[in-house]
Amino acid sequence: VIKHYESNARFIVGQGPYVAYERRFPTCHLIPMFVDSEVLEETESEDGSVHNVQRRCKLDVDAPRLLKRIAGVDYVYFSQENTLNKRERTLHIESHNETFSNRVIIHELCSYSAHPENEDWTCFEQSASLDIKSFFGFESTVEKIAMKQYASSIKKGKEIIEFYLNQLEEEGISHVPRWTPSLDAPSSSSSSTVTTKPVYKLDADYIKRYLGDLTPLQESCLIRLRQWLQESHKGKIPKDEHILRFLRARDFNMEKAREILCQSLTWRKQHQVDYLLETWTSPQVLSDYYTGGWHHHDKEGRPLYILRLGQMDTKGLVRALGEESLLRHVLSINEEGLRRCEENTKVFGRPISCWTCLVDLEGLNMRHLWRPGVKALLRIIEVVEANYPETLGRLLILRAPRVFPVLWTLVSPFIDENTRKKFLIYAGNDYQGPGGLLDYIDKEVIPDFLGGECMCEVPEGGLVPKSLYRTAEELENEDISLWTETIYQSASVFKGAPHEVVLEIIDAASVITWDFDVCKGDVVFHLYHSKRAPQLPRKDPLVGQHSSITTPGGNNVQLIDKSWTLGLDYSMVESPLTCKEGESVQGSHVTRWPGFYILQWRFHTMPGSASTNLPRVDDVLASLQVSSHKCKVMYYTEVIGSEDFRASCISGFPYWRLAGIYLFTLLDITE
Repeated sequence: VIKHYESNARFIVGQGPYVAYERRFPTCHLIPMFVDSEVLEETESEDGSVHNVQRRCKLDVDAPRLLKRIAGVDYVYFSQENTLNKRERTLHIESHNETFSNRVIIHELCSYSAHPENEDWTCFEQSASLDIKSFFGFESTVEKIAMKQYASSIKKGKEIIEFYLNQLEEEGISHVPRWTPSLDAPSSSSSSTVTTKPVYKLDADYIKRYLGDLTPLQESCLIRLRQWLQESHKGKIPKDEHILRFLRARDFNMEKAREILCQSLTWRKQHQVDYLLETWTSPQVLSDYYTGGWHHHDKEGRPLYILRLGQMDTKGLVRALGEESLLRHVLSINEEGLRRCEENTKVFGRPISCWTCLVDLEGLNMRHLWRPGVKALLRIIEVVEANYPETLGRLLILRAPRVFPVLWTLVSPFIDENTRKKFLIYAGNDYQGPGGLLDYIDKEVIPDFLGGECMCEVPEGGLVPKSLYRTAEELENEDISLWTETIYQSASVFKGAPHEVVLEIIDAASVITWDFDVCKGDVVFHLYHSKRAPQLPRKDPLVGQHSSITTPGGNNVQLIDKSWTLGLDYSMVESPLTCKEGESVQGSHVTRWPGFYILQWRFHTMPGSASTNLPRVDDVLASLQVSSHKCKVMYYTEVIGSEDFRASCISGFPYWRLAGIYLFTLLDITE
């Protein structure tokens, strides 16, 4: 969908329109959906003629509440790049969406320029493109909303500029001088030839203030890696401090650092980690029984995190919350740590890129070696090591009991060697002597439970009441709500135990449609046909002509009898499709025969990654006799009757996207 809009308007002469445009930021009351914006990067040419600003904009899209719940977000984020060429009197604006960029691609271009015949007039041109790859089955609704928002922004574009121009006039500004080259500015043989010089350049003051000591080689690696990301990476570009962490984690090996950084950026985008602090609300159980929290800072200005692990009921938390909530909570702690590092950098006037963690093991015993708890800990360590390298400056382990070496033997292989060097372990009261806690933390902030005088607000913990425990099925249902609340169903796929959905087809030439996301692990998708009805897992009556005979809330359902023979009792009607973790898959099948069609998701084993020398979680879990052979999918399927199918084939539009049209009508009513 492409739209163009051109207009001419009489403006304040000189650079007035460009000054007025900048007044739209960081927010604009004339655009209610424009909630906020932040500058990510700012560059300027050596002669000052070209000014480039990259912003991240936060929008509250006018969408039905139900659709927002389905999407799982309240706000939509866009990246915007503004390039002002004062010499040529042009302003180019380019923007694209960050949110759901793997499902929807929005690209918008705007330009302001001086009229070729009357330089006191400003020309405005705007164009945009929209490509909806998939959106949980609501592609038509999203397209309608996007076009509505775009039409509204076109209508308001001229009005907003004129508002701020009038505001300038009310302030007594009727003329903004045009840019003229400074006498000290570098000469240029052509007005179109400009050498840009980034504001974030690695000069000595910038390095000292934000990055710390860097050798010329290290500085070169940082510049080259950032340049590569700007040229090839789509989406938000991380700050220099974040890129530097990955370089340091791989001893400034460019190829290795680039590989793990790209994997981490993909992970952050896939799981919306950039918005975690805004969207994650800690359950009350964690507030009451998770014995960890931030507490002032150490002597070097690093944020200090205290974890009273010995007082924590790890088994109770896992049983009450499940691994997903615990992992998400730990990720929110790491995101908060990054934010605090930025704040402390400003406060202390020197680069602070990591934090100090104090772990008190008083009370640690054999119950902390409960296998599911160890499994959750190993998974958390693996995720944190991969995505938050070089964020731990020092780890102080206090009052380590005799059982600690057992836990350390299980955990230490998963911790990077550079990270292990930052561990200081004290047994008993050794931390109170020379070389102990006072060498790293000021006396006035040592917590009271460690013999200090500072009151610490970290919860004391205690046993989680068993009344708060959840069953495995309840925890799985909880995971569904964490992903999204939609018409989609969630299913677990185990090694040797596929998940199957059966649809009864009465009319031949009907169309089976499916849309699923692979949330965890890799799966193989099959579609089979059988004239015989599979054995039901429970006595559920068939409802309607095209009803599914699986239980809607079923977490894992197997319907193909083990005694059945492929090619005799049932046949394959679609080639197997291997789907990797994170993929979104849509498809359809025109049925040739009546009978029963079986959609199957089967566990797919992938070879282990050779990108790291650290042992894989699966290997250690196997030694602990904990099964990790599990995948997870979220799926939606529907059958379109032959008559409805023929009516829905409009202009070659993919008919599977029209499945669920009644839900679009519901959204219209809601809106």
